[in-house]
Amino acid sequence: MSISPRTASWLQASPFALIMVALVMIPLAIIILVSFMDYGFAEIIPELYWGNYLDIFKSQLTLDLYLTVFRHIVIVWTITLLLGFTIAYYLIFHVRSNFWRAIFLMACAIPFWTSGSIRMISWVPLLGREGLVNQALMALGIVDEPISWLLYSEFSVLLVYVNMLTLAMLGPIANSMAKISPAIIQAARDQGATEWQTITQIIIPLIKPGIAVGSIFIITAVMGDGFIVKALSGNQVNTPAGAIMNEINAFMYPPAAAKSVIMLIIVMLIVGTLLRVVDIRKELARN
Repeated sequence: MSISPRTASWLQASPFALIMVALVMIPLAIIILVSFMDYGFAEIIPELYWGNYLDIFKSQLTLDLYLTVFRHIVIVWTITLLLGFTIAYYLIFHVRSNFWRAIFLMACAIPFWTSGSIRMISWVPLLGREGLVNQALMALGIVDEPISWLLYSEFSVLLVYVNMLTLAMLGPIANSMAKISPAIIQAARDQGATEWQTITQIIIPLIKPGIAVGSIFIITAVMGDGFIVKALSGNQVNTPAGAIMNEINAFMYPPAAAKSVIMLIIVMLIVGTLLRVVDIRKELARN
């Protein structure tokens, strides 16, 4: 029995479509529906209620939560971009041997062979008041007493973010850099371009898709995280994701759903803007 190409295309796409509908579209539709409902103690009242959204836009506390997470995104994105670009630049353009390049890339990924929870908790004995960092600083005479803000503070949250997310920026940038022909770099040097001019006028424009992909990873990870913030800040820092977790624990599902919808819209706007500024399809076309 022969089937038309159109039918064959539908049949090929149907498993993925079914998974998307069952695991993404239906749960998302339920969240949106619940976000417009009233609620009581540990119950959802099936009545149309706009208060969940009005409370978000009128609450200064909620605004502060979003300002906090945006500040985290800017700081983490900047640091991971600088680290990811520097490491990728060295590996791609200064390590000539493919063997050693693969070894160094693998070395960057070794910490990720363990679970994220273990990597996160491993910072506690380092940064605590009796941790190795404070002991080293006091032994060297740099400080007279332990520094308290190293752990359970915004600093420790950002440090762990950078530690856990730098590879997410490094990978796409290194992938984009590896596709740059060495002849282009050599031609620029033959024309008298300095190292800085080569980086700013040739390499950065060519790796913009990689930067965009890495940025999406960073933004979505920081925006949706509540666990690292809660564990490493000692409950001194809160974010929208943390507020959602608290409301779910308090059985306040409609306001949690409303905050989730707002967060999803913000992430989609940011990602949509990045995709309009940088055409990632060119990156795929270069494969």
